[in-house]
Amino acid sequence: MDTIEAIITRRSIRRFSDRPVADSILQSLFEAVRMSPSWANMQCWRFITVKDPAIKEKISELTYVESFFAPKGYKANPAKKGLAEAPVVIVACADPSHSGELWGQHYYMTDIGIAAQSLMLTAHSLGLGTVFVGVFQEEQLRLLLNVPSHIRIVGLFPLGYPRDEKKEGPPRKALNEIVCSEKWG
Repeated sequence: MDTIEAIITRRSIRRFSDRPVADSILQSLFEAVRMSPSWANMQCWRFITVKDPAIKEKISELTYVESFFAPKGYKANPAKKGLAEAPVVIVACADPSHSGELWGQHYYMTDIGIAAQSLMLTAHSLGLGTVFVGVFQEEQLRLLLNVPSHIRIVGLFPLGYPRDEKKEGPPRKALNEIVCSEKWG
């Protein structure tokens, strides 16, 4: 699969088969992710892989943040069930002290964003599915996974073989709505 095809055909997957993901596949995935660009090549990212069903269930429970979801009419995080049922949950963390900050911009967030895109596209190219889950109770998750206090937990990725194949993606804005030439507007 070429890069453009991977970008165009990747879908957010929240339903997974019970087929396990081999450690060799995870190794290949992380080999690709570790090559992601990062601010000043600091490589601030760290990842935790979780396969234990009881821990995945607890992670799932920590993804409902009422103040975020209730005003939008959700009774649960749409990815909650996928986090509990996926064969693997990848927890993406960052060490802000191993990244940059310039003019109020925290580059560990950019670094994790780039690594997340690498993770999702590589997973897709390997026949796996995933989705970025960015709403969770960080402090409770930190305690559950024994993450040090100076490390930020930035995202969760349930990972596995998709149960259903998604054909169509959500509508996207037209290029003239997102691209300007020479100046804004």
